[in-house]
Amino acid sequence: MNYQGRFAPSPTGALHLGSLVAALGSWLRARQQHGAWIVRIEDLDRAREVPGAAAEMLITLSAFGLESDAPVIYQSEREAAYEQAFERLRGAGHVFPCWCSRSDLELFGGLHRGECIAPANASRAPAWRLRVPDITIEFEDAALGHQSENLAKSAGDFVVKRVEGGYAYQLAVVVDDAFQRISEVVRGADLLSSTARQIYLQRLLGLSTPGYLHLPLVVDSSGRKLSKQDQARHVERHDPLPALRAALEFLGIRGATMANPASCPALLASAVKHFDIGILRAIHAQPEQLMGPAPDV
Repeated sequence: MNYQGRFAPSPTGALHLGSLVAALGSWLRARQQHGAWIVRIEDLDRAREVPGAAAEMLITLSAFGLESDAPVIYQSEREAAYEQAFERLRGAGHVFPCWCSRSDLELFGGLHRGECIAPANASRAPAWRLRVPDITIEFEDAALGHQSENLAKSAGDFVVKRVEGGYAYQLAVVVDDAFQRISEVVRGADLLSSTARQIYLQRLLGLSTPGYLHLPLVVDSSGRKLSKQDQARHVERHDPLPALRAALEFLGIRGATMANPASCPALLASAVKHFDIGILRAIHAQPEQLMGPAPDV
């Protein structure tokens, strides 16, 4: 399979430095593998979506020299594909309706295990959960090495279709990665905990499992992940070079910045030669020495 990578932001605000690092890391990996880089807008959660954010993200990525190699797809337009996958799971008995409240979940220690304990309620729709057995999922992460997670203990029966009727992130991302033939998922380490669930769904749906590479996270001065919800400062698309250099420095690419190219395309071309997964492994191993707070860009 030819290499296919992707960047899949949610349009809940403007791109900040952490988002740029994720986009840049996935782009560099795809270019280094002589493959394609695809942008997908994950706009399933319409309540959190900021009007105009998706278009602004694409404009900003373009200003940094990051252009999708295929037409951008929007999850809000792919409900039929998620419905088909859901019906396959339901037909095979892998999902069940659940009316459990948060207080009900506390009886499970926060994780749902087994059948719903709340009585069926015809006055409101249920959530639909994937029935998770006592199974351990193992996989190799290109930056973090061997990973092992027992789904029953870490995730429990997780939601694949929400109470309001929309499909959950875990199901949608699996369907879309297969549809776009993604060969490796490069994303922030905050999504590492989703990987085992997604691999299990891939197995149930008969889909291939891509490789995974989780990037170190950019944190704020208090050590928290940068977040659009926390109003992290957005990157400046009208003057992109400072933020691009900062993102490259964060990924350990210092040789490219020393040449001081005068344009984003020139800087990116140099950065492809310097992108090194070994450096990412070192950043993961010693984040307190090599990560640090995000620079003010």
